[in-house]
Amino acid sequence: MTSQPNTGSDPAAQDMSPQEIQAVIDRILAKDVPAKNVSTPRGEGSGDGKAVLGRAQAISRLDEEHSTYDGDQQDLEERRALRRRAGLSTELEDVTEVEYRQLRLERVVLAGLWSEGTLADAENSLRELAALAETAGSEVLDGLVQRRDKPDPGTFLGSGKAQELKDIVLSTGADTVVVDAELAPSQRRALEDIVKVKVIDRTALILDIFAQHAKSREGKAQVELAQLEYLLPRLRGWGESMSRQAGGQVGGAAAGMGSRGPGETKIELDRRRIRTRMAKLRREIAAMKPARETKRANRRRNEVPSVAIAGYTNAGKSSLLNRLTDAGVLVENALFATLDPTVRKAETADGLGYTLADTVGFVRSLPTQLVEAFRSTLEEVADADLILHVVDVSHPDPEGQIAAVRKVFSEVDARKVPEIVVLNKADAADPFVVERLKQREPRHVVVSARTGEGIPELLKTISESIPRPSVKMELLIPYDRGDLISKLHESDAEILSLDHVEVGTRAAVMVREGLASELEPFVVND
Repeated sequence: MTSQPNTGSDPAAQDMSPQEIQAVIDRILAKDVPAKNVSTPRGEGSGDGKAVLGRAQAISRLDEEHSTYDGDQQDLEERRALRRRAGLSTELEDVTEVEYRQLRLERVVLAGLWSEGTLADAENSLRELAALAETAGSEVLDGLVQRRDKPDPGTFLGSGKAQELKDIVLSTGADTVVVDAELAPSQRRALEDIVKVKVIDRTALILDIFAQHAKSREGKAQVELAQLEYLLPRLRGWGESMSRQAGGQVGGAAAGMGSRGPGETKIELDRRRIRTRMAKLRREIAAMKPARETKRANRRRNEVPSVAIAGYTNAGKSSLLNRLTDAGVLVENALFATLDPTVRKAETADGLGYTLADTVGFVRSLPTQLVEAFRSTLEEVADADLILHVVDVSHPDPEGQIAAVRKVFSEVDARKVPEIVVLNKADAADPFVVERLKQREPRHVVVSARTGEGIPELLKTISESIPRPSVKMELLIPYDRGDLISKLHESDAEILSLDHVEVGTRAAVMVREGLASELEPFVVND
């Protein structure tokens, strides 16, 4: 899309300072100047596009990213120490500088379709794509939303819009185009042929973020499996040198003796190696599964209630876990900051123990490859006794986030698990939006993991919702069986009354069925 001058009716243009205008000019001239927070809509009507510029608005802007409950965050310091910085050029002024080059951020232009829903929904989706691109380590220069009933089967955008996208790429000096959808291999190739720069789709971008943030052995294997599943149908050949061999004089090849037979092309070799690697990864992931199942079985055998923290990415799940348990899990204002599940022990106010599990975040159109690869991780949600569905109420479209998360719940058979909707980031949200969601979700708690607002109410709701001991018993325990008194004080029993008499300890307790059979000899009926 070619640049159009801002009119007096454009409020965003009227609010721009001279410094912001100069920054836009510098960016168009492809200088190494970081993008400013400018959002300039261009074009109206059903046939025109709408450009979205500037820093991703899907990422919350908080004055303080961490609270005292988040710990030292050493993992975050390590991650940021390796991140590329804006404003560092790869161009060399002198050949002697070759050992001192520094990488600059990849410069990207976004493209999306508005085929259903409202224009605000399309813009929110593109802003989320911008947040994903920034999390992956790039600088968003421009964005384009096109009104179209359905994608073009050839170039996704259509030949005219693809040419306009090429003009934007040339004017901004971008080196990558990111499309807000999953492209067919033919669409990606056709679009690359037009815009003359690398084209990736939303799925490839999310997989790249997962590859950056995976730390555990299981997480890395799951991400690699998802990437190979995505890559397999998108392999490309590179000309005659990799074509199938032909016998005799077929096709004028004049290959002659020694070359007859079908042979095997290079692309077929690559596909075979990818399938072999995928089979090995599936075996490795299957071998890791028993360890997780054993831990889960131990919790079931001890009848420890489990609570899973799930929700949209960047909704504040890790911050909430840190607030509730002082876990010290990595917290970053970015999408998919943490991938590996973390399980911590917690207790209710009356001493009943349960586990809290932080899970991987969800997103709109979560790639099916990731759902399958991370199925063993997502089983934490399906096997939980209670789900804390964390929602970012400061996001422009919290209802859309709730719908996307519940769709993933359905895919992993977790819709029957009791659910509490935790309306997080209330300190940064519009009170009207919070009230609207409270009316929509009957079982909710309004909290702020950063300030601690609503945390006591959430703990009380968890205590009331988790499975509690159901067998009531009146016991007389001799003084020489102090081990049983110790068990009653542990997390799988609830003591109603305790009285020390001459022959032992009289106790009225609520216990689980497993412990009830052990205490049966000490039951009194009077």
